[in-house]
Amino acid sequence: MSYFITAERQLLLSAELATARTQTAFAQALERTRSAFGFSSVALMTAPVSEDSMLAPLIIEGSMPAQFLRDFDRQQLLRRCPMLLRARDSVMPRAWHLVEKGTHSMDLPRELCTLLTAHDCPMGIVMPINSSEGQRLIFWFMGNRSSLGQSELNELTMIALQALDTYNCLKRSDSAAAHTLSARELEVVRWTAQGKTSVEIGQILSLSDHTVNAYMMNAIKKLDCVNRTQLVAKAIRLKLIT
Repeated sequence: MSYFITAERQLLLSAELATARTQTAFAQALERTRSAFGFSSVALMTAPVSEDSMLAPLIIEGSMPAQFLRDFDRQQLLRRCPMLLRARDSVMPRAWHLVEKGTHSMDLPRELCTLLTAHDCPMGIVMPINSSEGQRLIFWFMGNRSSLGQSELNELTMIALQALDTYNCLKRSDSAAAHTLSARELEVVRWTAQGKTSVEIGQILSLSDHTVNAYMMNAIKKLDCVNRTQLVAKAIRLKLIT
């Protein structure tokens, strides 16, 4: 790949991330980065700590296949995943390739190798990075492509730094938006998280289901979500509900 093409790709992808003002736009920009580098999935996640046992709750944004996450957690692979465990103490990118000659698999457990192969993701890279608040995060790209060359790795690193900057800005905006939720909106979100329907929430709060839905839509708009599921997930991540 020529320097010009590489520089142009980095410029375009970084610019799209820099101008993302919503979670949806941020997710779309991450997806375009994933596609531009030939990966099949990407995830921005919280780096695991010793108490963590499941991968799915650590995912913040991305396109990691749901079945992959279920299989990963069913086999309890988080505490046996060397590239994620090393991310706790180092910000060095960790790449692997299961089939390419001259590469190594980082001593991945057999079950993880089987899972990655089953999902057609023999190659991957994790990029640990720190948020502005000191939180350790990870960008995880994986798919079926050749190993990254040094120029591509440098390019992806710069794009990841821009993605982090955008994430920090969105997180500050989320925190500000969270404080705008009314007490009623928070109640509705809390009961929704417990699996209650609009009718059931209306009975609990002595409201019509239409009023409950209105509170729900207000909360969805304020937190820049697209549906109830995303709203509940975001409310939990922002610690608005437990």
